[in-house]
Order: sequence, then C-alpha cells, then structure tokens
Amino acid sequence: MDLAEEQAVRAAAMQFLDQFRGNQLVTESDVAGFVWQGTPMRLMDRQRGIRKPRQLSAALTFRTVFTPPDGVPPYADQEGPDGFQRYKMRGDDPEHAENRALRQAMLHGLPLIWFVGVERGTYLPIYPVYLVAEERELRQFVVALAPEQRYLLGVSDAGNADDVRRYADRITRQRLHQPMFRARVLAAYQQRCAMCRLRHVSLLDASHILPDGHELGQPVVPNGLALCKIHHAAFDQNIIGIRPDLQIVVREQVLLEVDGPMLRHGIQELDGRRLEVPGSPAADPSADRLEVRYNDFLAAI
Repeated sequence: MDLAEEQAVRAAAMQFLDQFRGNQLVTESDVAGFVWQGTPMRLMDRQRGIRKPRQLSAALTFRTVFTPPDGVPPYADQEGPDGFQRYKMRGDDPEHAENRALRQAMLHGLPLIWFVGVERGTYLPIYPVYLVAEERELRQFVVALAPEQRYLLGVSDAGNADDVRRYADRITRQRLHQPMFRARVLAAYQQRCAMCRLRHVSLLDASHILPDGHELGQPVVPNGLALCKIHHAAFDQNIIGIRPDLQIVVREQVLLEVDGPMLRHGIQELDGRRLEVPGSPAADPSADRLEVRYNDFLAAI
C-alpha cells in the first residue's frame, strides 16, 4: 500500500470516529464497525496498545489504558518540559515490531489516532495526532496533538523559547488535558450533576474546585466536580459554596431574593443539601481543595 492509500485509510478511520463526537467516549465494540474497502479493520487491539493493521505499513492507532486516580500506570506517558506530550514505547526494545510501526508513521508524517483511557474499557479518541520525534534513550516518542503543533518542535531560539513552550503547552491542554479532565470527571460522577443530579451530558461541565494557576489546581478527578451549566456558573460566581464536609451553602443575600421558580428550586433549595460524590476515596473531591475554595467563597460574601 502506497502513502496515498495509507492516508486514505486514516482519513476514513477518522471520519468513522466523527460519529461519536457528540458522546466523545468510545468502547472497543463501538469502533469495531470500521470497514475499509469491504474488509473489517480493527482500530483497537485488546492485547496490544499499538495497532498496525496488516494492510498498512505503519501504525494506525495507539492506546493508553485507564489507571484509577490512586493507581500506578504501566507506562508513564506524560508531558515533557517543552509542552509536548510523550508516549512510551512498547517494552525496552526500540526495535520491537510495534515500536517500528510507530517509527514508520513518524518517518512518513502519517496521522494517527490516540485512544486515551477514561475508565476501564472506555476511551477518549484524540485525532489526528503525529509523532514528531523519538527519544530512544528514554524509550518514548514525542507527540504533536494538532497539525500546527508539529512545526513548533525545534524552532525556538533564545529569544522565543518561552513563547513557543507556552503555545505548545496551550495546545496540549486544549487537545488533551481539558477533554480528559471533563471525560474522567463526568465518568466518576456517572454523568450527572453533583448538585441537582441532572443527567443530560450536553448540559454538564467538569468544574475545577481550584483553578489551573493554583498549586493544587491540577486537572485531576479529586479537583473536579460534575456540575450542570447553571450550577457551574453559580459555583464560579460564589453564589453557591461547598463546605469541606460536602454541605452546599447558598449565599445569604441570594436566599433572601424573590424571583421565579428557577431561583427557588434551582438555587435556593440547594442550601443545606449534601453534594453527591462518586463514593470512592480516589475519586471524591479533595477535602483540602474544598476547604481552600470554601474560604474563597466566604471571603467573597
């Protein structure tokens, strides 16, 4: 298969995945229906993290398995100091067939699909992504998460290194960290608002307890809350606070207001109610973070 056909297969696979964009997440059975020229072509392999269909010369997809918040991942995929994400090679042999398949995609600039585990058996597909460099001594590839990010690696000099690093980091946050944070928080809260239990996913947000700039503001599930859009806004605007013991508090001035049923039933009646949480110590909101945020709420009253 020549490079033009390789590109065509990849474009078709990504178009196939577009149908799941509304729900965002996929399972292995969801993506089992991809067919190329009448022949089924699996996009995920249950036994392998790197998938190279026999018809192709290079890897088509790669996968990062889900690790619970308190678990240790089998491979330490992480962001590098330059703002680019890293993906660990299979095992310790750079010449393993799966690593060669990734290297082939890198050498030819072929787009790939990255399936990132959100919960057991459920993945967020991120595409197109590109492998733009190999750090063989660290057994890892450098991943560009957007076409424009491909051209940032190695272009900085003493005058613009910080700007390039910030731009690369912003793309990584937008394409990976933010979607993963949302997906993992909503999954932990079973796709419902922690305050009102609304289950319409399109109306739910993953709210940070503490913002990105705070030292405890990492995009991790214990720093997140699944909230519907109105309660997310009310939380951000300090209309609603959450005590470290998970009791919801509505600002006193708002409790005294007289308005329509949305204010009465949607906001005021939350006062004194207990926040709904995942029920897992590893996924529940951090009491330390809630305390910091609640103190901010009190200071804003």
